[in-house]
Amino acid sequence: MFQKGDLVVYGTTGVCRVEAIARPNAAGPDRDKQYYLLKPLQQDGVIYTPVDGQKVPMRPVISGEEAEALIDLIPTMEAEAYHGPTLQALAQHYQCAVRSHECRDLIELMMSIYAKRRQVESQNRRLGMVDERFMKQAERLLYGEFSVALDLPYDEVQPYIARRVDGGAAKT
Repeated sequence: MFQKGDLVVYGTTGVCRVEAIARPNAAGPDRDKQYYLLKPLQQDGVIYTPVDGQKVPMRPVISGEEAEALIDLIPTMEAEAYHGPTLQALAQHYQCAVRSHECRDLIELMMSIYAKRRQVESQNRRLGMVDERFMKQAERLLYGEFSVALDLPYDEVQPYIARRVDGGAAKT
């Protein structure tokens, strides 16, 4: 069970702070259930979710050491551009990576879409809307979690990763 003040990754919402653990004031079958009151860090609003809820995955934010280790792995990761036979198949493929709720899968998804972007731009074409949408979602989720794990402002995460990856490539 998470405690008040804990930072968690809640589904595809991203990083949230546990603001409270309480029972609802309303009457009904769920009045004896405890709920987390979650405050997303990257967007407005609040989320109430049952403490024993299983529908939406929730896990602790990775540590700074885990984030650094993942960044160090980026130069060794290989991700090929994925071209689905239909837009629906493409979206389902990308959705699987997002719904895994694993930072490594988000990195691989971003690398795959980036490789696809390079391919289509070399043909003087633009990246499709599905690719763009999932790239933005993966960036938001990954950078949001890395921001907390590395104690960096959100806007500094991408340049930090780029510096680390470029610096690591220069050493080898």
